[in-house]
Amino acid sequence: MNATYFVTGSAGFIGSALTLRLLDRGDTVIGIDNHNDYYDPSIKEARLARHANHSNYTHLRIDLVDRSKIEAAFAKYKPKCVVNLAAQAGVRYSIENPLAYINSNIVGFAHILEGCRHNDVKHLVYASSSSVYGANTAIPFSTHQNVDHPLSLYAASKKSNELMAHTYSHLYGLHTTGLRFFTVYGPWGRPDMALFKFTKAILAGEAIQVFNYGKHRRDFTYIDDIVEGLMRVIDQPALTNPQWDSNFPDPGTSLAPWRVYNIGNSKPIQLMDYIDAIEKELGKIAIKEMLPLQAGDVPDTYAKVDDLVKQFDYKPTTTVHDGIHCFVNWYRNYYKS
Repeated sequence: MNATYFVTGSAGFIGSALTLRLLDRGDTVIGIDNHNDYYDPSIKEARLARHANHSNYTHLRIDLVDRSKIEAAFAKYKPKCVVNLAAQAGVRYSIENPLAYINSNIVGFAHILEGCRHNDVKHLVYASSSSVYGANTAIPFSTHQNVDHPLSLYAASKKSNELMAHTYSHLYGLHTTGLRFFTVYGPWGRPDMALFKFTKAILAGEAIQVFNYGKHRRDFTYIDDIVEGLMRVIDQPALTNPQWDSNFPDPGTSLAPWRVYNIGNSKPIQLMDYIDAIEKELGKIAIKEMLPLQAGDVPDTYAKVDDLVKQFDYKPTTTVHDGIHCFVNWYRNYYKS
């Protein structure tokens, strides 16, 4: 297609994987990442090394909060589509460092919206999160449910992104699509995520922290499934819903060219079963420290993905056991363990 895409967070877990797929397809990618030290920056450098020297790739080490540099990047490269995956991640970290989320996830996102608005971007796709469902306990989670009760500032910042995007879709006709990711895991993942932490601790013979006494469920979604979903969505700009009724407003669609979708495996499993699968793959039993549910966490996540299936003929397919197998193979090779 030879189109130009901005991918923010291009040294991140999802951003790097998406960048590789776009480059393989023949597209031009302008990657943006601030390389912060929220987790070990060396893994970001290692991810980046996979595509840094590709002839169609340009890497910009800038922060989304740097308005002048973001404006200059948009003006110079004129992307057709922007995929905003850069964000300050982590539910628990947001309890201790809330302003980091305001700066990156809200101020930074506003700069992306302005860049799209002033440079004729055809489609903005951005990462939202299953965290937005917050206090909602109606399972499975649907984008057509109200999500006005977030339980962490991280979740609130992601809901804010959806609202900000809607405003730009309504006022300026910017086509925007939000994807609510459900617990993404796999090779090259984030060291602060459960699979990474559990694998490291079990191999070292150290205890793992099992919150909510292992009773909560998560809709673990493999990285390749997430990237496949992104690839299907990015080239189909969000459409209006002509049947949208202001007397009975649908939270997942709009009269504006704005949509949000869940992207999850749609097969949640209990945390203890997830740990059991890791133990089997590693051939070691974990030492478990059983703890109560953490502040900001929700007991269960479960994605209803009917809209994604219907509109993009797509649904995640990787089983948790296959995904954990691939991760452990990567982990042993990467860390020579």
